[in-house]
Amino acid sequence: MERRSVLALGIVIAVIACVAALAFHFASAPPVQTLKVFHAGSLAVPFAEAEKQFEALHPNVDVQREAMGSIAAIRQITDVGKRGDVLASADYTLIPSMMYPEYADWVVRFATNSIVLAYNPEMSRYADEITSDNWYDILRMDGVTFGFSNPNLDPCGYRAVLVFQLAELYYGDAMIFDDLILNNTAITISEEEKMTYLIKALEGLKPNREKVIIRPKEVELVALVESGGLDYAFEYRSVAVQHNLSYVDLPAEIDLSNVAYEDSYNKVKVQKADGATITASAIIYGITVPKNAPNPEPGLEFVKFVIGDAGQRIIEDTGQTSIAPAVGSGELPSELKDIVITEVHRG
Repeated sequence: MERRSVLALGIVIAVIACVAALAFHFASAPPVQTLKVFHAGSLAVPFAEAEKQFEALHPNVDVQREAMGSIAAIRQITDVGKRGDVLASADYTLIPSMMYPEYADWVVRFATNSIVLAYNPEMSRYADEITSDNWYDILRMDGVTFGFSNPNLDPCGYRAVLVFQLAELYYGDAMIFDDLILNNTAITISEEEKMTYLIKALEGLKPNREKVIIRPKEVELVALVESGGLDYAFEYRSVAVQHNLSYVDLPAEIDLSNVAYEDSYNKVKVQKADGATITASAIIYGITVPKNAPNPEPGLEFVKFVIGDAGQRIIEDTGQTSIAPAVGSGELPSELKDIVITEVHRG
């Protein structure tokens, strides 16, 4: 009996010791911090990989992402009242125009992209004929459908609409916008001065669904193209690459990829339903930590990761071009000043 009592006492002591050790471990372990990231839908794939690698480096941080159109993402913070630790937009100019000065006071430009026409080589009509020289004629054909995202919610959407008018100027065909946009939606256009144009995207876009499909963000069109429910979709090149879609590369003069053509891009503007006017310009992504971020320290660490070597590799591997070193403007945090090029904000 004494031996059993001693054994039982030893077991009890061992259990107490284990419980005490576990209690000490959890008491001394740093608490897990939630890192809330609102970002453009076109960043879903690269940011999923960034989340994985960042959490491996920071095991006490739980990255929680929400992907949507960039305008909608910003409005989560400015209008809806949600609080985020990082905001990444497919159009860096939206951060100063929509968030300064109350919700942000700096932005870092970290990646570029281009607009392409994505399609399914097995199911899209005339897939074996379409080229960068005839795509607009293919879209004109009876039975051919095309889509783009909502220009009032998503930069890819207003950029797609801008491309149609830039195409008129580039190809010398004055009916491209009329035939494809004006005649199939409630989107209008007017010539302001010689060779400068203003496109207006009303709240009710009223697409002719037999010809045009409009979705809140560009990635929502991918499944339709994959399934054959849509022949062609205006997408970021990175989205087409990430989803293994075939695509037509548009000329640099109209695909918004190259700052060398900024003067040509600037000839066309789009006015969204909220009254804000966007001038066509090269596609540049921006990232910031909102002023009211609940966890700004890990938010800033995430920004540093995205613009650092590992983040740049992820961007390049998923079909975009990284800006290296990144370019910052506004009231940059001191932690960023030595790793970005500081530039006065241009707009």
